[in-house]
Amino acid sequence: MEGGVPEADISAFRECLSLSWKNPYVLRLAFSAGIGGLLFGYDTGVISGALLYIRDDFKDVDRKTWLQEAIVSTALAGAIIGAAVGGWINDRFGRKKAILIADTLFFMGSAIMASAMNPSILIVGRVFVGLGVGMASMASPLYISEASPTRVRGALVSLNGFLITGGQFLSYLINLAFTKAPGTWRWMLGVAAVPALLQFALMIMLPESPRWLFRKGREEEAKAILKRIYPPQEAEAEINTLKESVELEIKEAESSDKVSIIKMLKTKTVRRGLYAGMGLQIFQQFVGINTVMYYSPAIIQLAGFASNRTALLLSLVTSGLNAFGSILSIYFIDKTGRKKLLLFSLFGVVLSLVVLTVVFHQSSTHSPLISAVETSRFNNTCPDYSAAMNPGGWDCMKCLKASPDCGFCAYGDNKVNLSYQLNPLLLPGACLISNDMTKDECHKEHRLWYTRGCPSKFGWLAIIGLALYIIFFSPGMGTVPWVVNSEIYPLRYRGICGGMASTSNWVSNLIVAQSFLSLTQAIGVSWTFMIFIFITVAAIVFVIVFVPETKGLPMEEVENMLERRSLNFKFWQRSSDSG
Repeated sequence: MEGGVPEADISAFRECLSLSWKNPYVLRLAFSAGIGGLLFGYDTGVISGALLYIRDDFKDVDRKTWLQEAIVSTALAGAIIGAAVGGWINDRFGRKKAILIADTLFFMGSAIMASAMNPSILIVGRVFVGLGVGMASMASPLYISEASPTRVRGALVSLNGFLITGGQFLSYLINLAFTKAPGTWRWMLGVAAVPALLQFALMIMLPESPRWLFRKGREEEAKAILKRIYPPQEAEAEINTLKESVELEIKEAESSDKVSIIKMLKTKTVRRGLYAGMGLQIFQQFVGINTVMYYSPAIIQLAGFASNRTALLLSLVTSGLNAFGSILSIYFIDKTGRKKLLLFSLFGVVLSLVVLTVVFHQSSTHSPLISAVETSRFNNTCPDYSAAMNPGGWDCMKCLKASPDCGFCAYGDNKVNLSYQLNPLLLPGACLISNDMTKDECHKEHRLWYTRGCPSKFGWLAIIGLALYIIFFSPGMGTVPWVVNSEIYPLRYRGICGGMASTSNWVSNLIVAQSFLSLTQAIGVSWTFMIFIFITVAAIVFVIVFVPETKGLPMEEVENMLERRSLNFKFWQRSSDSG
């Protein structure tokens, strides 16, 4: 399948590192555009922590699951529109202008969110941020891909993936930094304007993508940029190859109608590219990654850790592992190839989801009992517990599920929560009305107050399961879909196809984020993770059948490979004519 192209190996990673002194201009292009990934990651991570404090400030948000999901998912709805419109903007006005527009939208959204006086204005700000993130999510990797030398293209596009996970890690650090500050969540959301301003300042001084310039007939500008990107001995050959490729596409465009969805789908190379590109983006979301990133503090609280700060601190660990995994991707993607990295990633995700499923099942079936004696010590018993026909059979989980107005006051204290001696927390506790007064009374007796999960001796296993999930997901499914989508489409259709793939990613993201909390309430956390297991198995089959290997292929050769490609289930074997 490689078609005689020299195979990229570990030296590609070393070459990528050597750019810092051999050709810092290439790294400058990649890093400046990659800040779009940082914006993407920051927004994904920051809302998970901010939501804990938004719920404290706006009681409607705390009581209504759909409102929490709306605050998360309206940004995703904006991202869907941003990605869809972004494809057209990328092709019409260029990659650079698309990134600058995305930065402007993100800055506006951050300002609106930071000053929101009610959930409705907060949601408007989330839409603006979503528009910017959606546009940047496809424009940034596209710009990096088209401004990178072939040999290190995978590693440099993976840099965008690293900045996504770096943005998530940064967001948790920012969340922790402002937990004690007045206005907590306003600072968390407002700080997001800083990377948008930084990228705008950097990008405005950089050139347009050389491939786009060639496509628009601005050859001299494109040649000047390519001569700065490639070593002198390679620049002329790359210019000639790109020129021939663009001339061929222009002739094809002149002899045919305008680009249309029907025409694209009738073109074998585009159709096969879309199968792989859109499929990877859809599965990236449906294996559950953004439920982990958007709701990781909530998941950690469901595992039995009561404190907001503790949940954020433990989420910081999973976010750090995510960033570490994306560094591994930069190292391995041009060594092992895209396809094998995807499969390794997905098999690991199945394993970690099995761990999470078992842990949450055990947690829900072994929660502390409700003690009538403990409950009677307080004057505000949960009405559902008082009216129950068989209160003796109630446990913490049943108390919390009975009504959003019920909470659990555990027997243990804060000093025990982070140690391994969790037994006092597992003793029978009290089922009480959930409000600030009750919470304060519970804390005065040095007890822990639970409204989102129950004390559990399996809590640390849930953290291990989340960590395993991130470690396996990040190097493969976290970055490879963006790399494949940046290199698999013919130049003429690249912006539109990239926009379609990004849109499919955000639509899938919206569906998963909008339904996760409702699913956990309806069928439980363990069964929700079980659904993700079945989807991940389907993703493994999809990758084996539909995703070609693009490692080490010049962009012009990728199209030829798709043209002659047939299905090959023996993915571990190289072939000269099939993928």
